Order: sequence, then C-alpha cells, then structure tokens
Amino acid sequence: MKLVMVLMLAALPLYCYAGSGCAYLEGVIKDIANPTISIEQFKNSLKEYIKDDATSNAVGEFKQCFLNQSNETLENFDAFMQVIYNSPGCVLF
Repeated sequence: MKLVMVLMLAALPLYCYAGSGCAYLEGVIKDIANPTISIEQFKNSLKEYIKDDATSNAVGEFKQCFLNQSNETLENFDAFMQVIYNSPGCVLF
C-alpha cells in the first residue's frame, strides 16, 4: 500500500506537467490536507480515477494519513505547497 501512495504522489505532478491543468492538482492537494473533508468526500472527488477496491482502499489510507496529522502539521504542509507553487524554478507547477 505504501508503494501505491508513493506512486500517487509521483503521478499527480506528472499530470500537471503534461498540461492537463495545475488547478486540478492544487484542488486535490488542498482536499487531501483539509481535515474537514472526509475520506468518502475525497474518494468522491477522485471517483473517475478509482477503478477497483484496491485503489479505493489506497486512496482511503492516503487521506487517513493526513487526517491523523495535527492542524499545525497540516498548516505547515500547506505552507510548503505554497512555496512550491510560487517557486520560479519549479517546472512541475
């Protein structure tokens, strides 16, 4: 399952880099770090990419990892993502 999570993290920036739209990627990242969004709500936002139970379970575990974090950690994660988004040298975003 950890491998699936790593692959998901690697695939999202590639999706953006391919020209599909960074707004979608930013939305997924905001949803993953938002403690008010439940696992089911997160799965619903990605339902077009979830094709089987194994993927559904991986997405649920991925979201649960963020739900287990403190608000301070989630705020730091959001600040980190903002630095990446606004970085002039970053070609993925």
